[in-house]
Amino acid sequence: MAKPSMQTSMNVSLPSTLKKYVEKRVKENGYSTPSEYMRELIRIDQRASEQKDKLEELLREGLVGPRTEVTPKFWDDIRKDAPARLERRKTTGRKRTA
Repeated sequence: MAKPSMQTSMNVSLPSTLKKYVEKRVKENGYSTPSEYMRELIRIDQRASEQKDKLEELLREGLVGPRTEVTPKFWDDIRKDAPARLERRKTTGRKRTA
């Protein structure tokens, strides 16, 4: 189990319109404090950043990998194979198939 990290403080200045917006979102979404809401936004941003980094890594791998000519036949083959790939994902729980 992960050891809880020590909480630290950070003051953030907001214009009144943003402060009101944060207060509204806290109330509407059941957050106990604005800090809890801000932590959640930061976690969401952190996950998005990690996903972006992973996507960029996959794109770089694709650029140096073997080349495939994209022709109408290529797309026809993709369309024909897609239902079977999706079914395999459902039955095996795998996210990607080769």
